[in-house]
Amino acid sequence: MQLDLRLTDSPIPYPPRPWPNDTGAGAVAEFYGIVRGVEEGRALRALRYEAYADMAEREIRRLLGELAARHPCRRVAVIHRLGLVPVGEAAIYVRVESAHRAEAFALLQDFMDRLKQEVPIWKAEAIPQTQAGA
Repeated sequence: MQLDLRLTDSPIPYPPRPWPNDTGAGAVAEFYGIVRGVEEGRALRALRYEAYADMAEREIRRLLGELAARHPCRRVAVIHRLGLVPVGEAAIYVRVESAHRAEAFALLQDFMDRLKQEVPIWKAEAIPQTQAGA
């Protein structure tokens, strides 16, 4: 499985970038995790994400390697945003290419379920809508 992994403080564009055609991929599953305007009943302006970057990259690679053994896929791209992420922007983008849709959906679902539990990336702060200067 080919992996394109980036942790970035830059906005994640839509679409992230052109992808070369993989004639063996019959399915592409994509996920954008967007910062919502309300968390725990509070109106927000942004979330701040932090990470232990080297460890986070190692854990993402380990996790995807483990998941790919159960759900064979051809290519996976993960872009996770760090720093201040305003409401309405993506905090994470994941793209999974596989021969068949079942593998792409399964790997994507399992990855997102385990990412928060196993990878040292976390929401460090929720910036309230009324807070100035953050």
